[in-house]
Amino acid sequence: MARSRRDKNVSLTKVKKKTKDTKNNLVNEVRASVDQYKNLFIFTIANMRSTRFIAIRQKYKENSRFFFGKNNVISIALGKQKSDEYANQLHKASAILKGQCGLMFTNMSKKEVEAEFSEASEEDYARVGDVATETVVLPEGPISQFAFSMEPQLRKLGLPTKLDKGVITLYQQFEVCKEGEPLTVEQAKILKHFEVKMSQFRLIFKAHWNKKDGFKELDA
Repeated sequence: MARSRRDKNVSLTKVKKKTKDTKNNLVNEVRASVDQYKNLFIFTIANMRSTRFIAIRQKYKENSRFFFGKNNVISIALGKQKSDEYANQLHKASAILKGQCGLMFTNMSKKEVEAEFSEASEEDYARVGDVATETVVLPEGPISQFAFSMEPQLRKLGLPTKLDKGVITLYQQFEVCKEGEPLTVEQAKILKHFEVKMSQFRLIFKAHWNKKDGFKELDA
């Protein structure tokens, strides 16, 4: 029996494979940045938020260039050993590219970068698995900031709630989380509902390099 054409699997999306040219282009872009910019900073990101990082890229796009991820390819661009480093002492930068690391090439001075990014941290809501930075306890009583229709949703998260004359009320004290313990899905959602922020997005600079002074690790 002939196979029905309806049985044929059709791919609705095409995933473009990363080619050797893609890697070569990245290597060339990193090396061009070494030549173009005065300073290179190696950084990690605490509590990564894509939207926040994109905003930083946009803010400094006139005088800086960022590369994030693809550590192995970037290490090749910089040079993994003294014998193949693209510029003096850059192999030392490659050695610390582990985990979520990035490069910031910039024409700003070290002092300017430190001043700019010391104020660039932003508080945000913690996610599942983040460690609680404080113990949060909700007292017994009404929580009138919520519409009465929210009561089933809050109760589903584990809160001891009831409706009292149309007002959501905690009929007993409730400990949301303990300092130093990782947050569950429910705890993270409760903290967000009560607008308790425990996460801080910020860039942490691990090292600095330029042609004149070479490579130097920084105190985080």
